[in-house]
Amino acid sequence: MRPGALLLDFGGVLADAPPQRSAPPALVLRIYNLSRGALTPGQIQRSLTDGAAAYARWRDEDWPDELSQAEVWERFILPGWPPAAQVPVRGAVKKLSYEWAYRDNWDLRPGIPEALATARDAGIPMAVVSNTLSGAAHRDFLEKAKMSGFFAAQIYSDEAGVRKPNPQMIWNATDLLSVAPQSCWFVGDSRRRDIRCARRADVALAVLMRSPRTATEPAGPWPVADETIADGFELRELLQKSL
Repeated sequence: MRPGALLLDFGGVLADAPPQRSAPPALVLRIYNLSRGALTPGQIQRSLTDGAAAYARWRDEDWPDELSQAEVWERFILPGWPPAAQVPVRGAVKKLSYEWAYRDNWDLRPGIPEALATARDAGIPMAVVSNTLSGAAHRDFLEKAKMSGFFAAQIYSDEAGVRKPNPQMIWNATDLLSVAPQSCWFVGDSRRRDIRCARRADVALAVLMRSPRTATEPAGPWPVADETIADGFELRELLQKSL
């Protein structure tokens, strides 16, 4: 059926990048300079690496609320740091979270501009629905890539206070678009988070777009997608068939 709206994940669907370290060297250096050497670069690197792993384990909760940026740093990074390091980092959490989330090597996935143009030309409204530590980083990339104009709404977990697979993420988008969830398509690259979220939100079509992360997802009783595609070109084909 023709979608009433097209909802898309960011990482693995709209854009992707090669894996990077949990503690990017530029971020380690930024924190080292902020703390004026109160911690060594090695200590900062270990804190970021261990904290990212602990945050990832926490994110696997079944119906998760999202932590604020400040809570992520307080809970997973700052414990054990001397006050001389904690205080300046607390004052720069927003900027540091942006730098941790942003990828200089993000690139649009193949066929995405063509798929979005097809939906736009058909009058189908679109929204981004994505889990992230910094929605601002995703917005800036889409603006830089000249893609932001396609989207009537962008829903990010750090701003929404919930994260997929909580269906509230999708419902926030459909509320802003003034469409029923039951008329929408949702496209994601994770069965555990995206397809499960789509089922809980009762969307019309749950589409799995394979990414490098899809094959490494832990086994589990995750729901099966209605359609599985390789890239934006195959998404465009689905859209064209529905029209």
